[in-house]
Amino acid sequence: MKAAIVGGGVMGEALLAGALDRGVFDASDVTVIEKLDARRTQLRAAYGVEVTGDFEPMGSAGLVVLAVKPQELATVKGRVRPGALIVSIMAGVRIATIQQAFDHPFVVRAMPNTPAAIRAGMTVWTAAPGVTVEQRSVARQLLGAVGRELYVDDERKVDMATAVSGSGPAYVFLFMEALIEGAVAVGLARAQAEELVVQTVLGSAQYAQESGKGAAELRAMVTSPAGTTAAGLLELERGALRASVIEAVRAAFARAVELGGGA
Repeated sequence: MKAAIVGGGVMGEALLAGALDRGVFDASDVTVIEKLDARRTQLRAAYGVEVTGDFEPMGSAGLVVLAVKPQELATVKGRVRPGALIVSIMAGVRIATIQQAFDHPFVVRAMPNTPAAIRAGMTVWTAAPGVTVEQRSVARQLLGAVGRELYVDDERKVDMATAVSGSGPAYVFLFMEALIEGAVAVGLARAQAEELVVQTVLGSAQYAQESGKGAAELRAMVTSPAGTTAAGLLELERGALRASVIEAVRAAFARAVELGGGA
């Protein structure tokens, strides 16, 4: 299957690298459509794929990946051949909008996140009703090449996932920044603080994934009565961390819906 990836940014490259590594398609069958000359040079050198600044390769591809920013959809002018599958990772852009833009029924909408760059992503996706079993299989292979993938049958849940797993890495990084600053404030060297924080977050996530226990139960397991963790958690509750995170997800979801032009 020939594939055209429209957009050679971070997420476009992540999908390209993962798909090549997992054998979803061969480098000889891929064209990356990227407007920046320097970026085209980088991608050609790194992956041995065809790169171009025009949209003509979309017309011969069986798989078209839209990896541009939502605001750039109107700049994508290529035609899509009948029977091809479009996979969009544009935040907030609805399936109906993509179908109308390309006059094409076979659309999968997905929301990966930045850990996809190291094959540790979380992608939530859905498909238009006409997308075939075979096309869904192609989408699952592509998205699964960069981490875990989860299919949902309600497109609104992709917007919800955008606010959680899509934006979630930024929330985690902000918390890590704050934890590092706290460690420095009590006397640790910054390099030591960074090592402690990164491994603590990584280990905690892996433990949560493998233990099968819920987050509240895991938190309680770490919290001894009147201990150091209890004292720290009390300050986080006083600072309304829990409420702030909930509101952050609400705000990100509202923005995802707004980007899609919906209510």
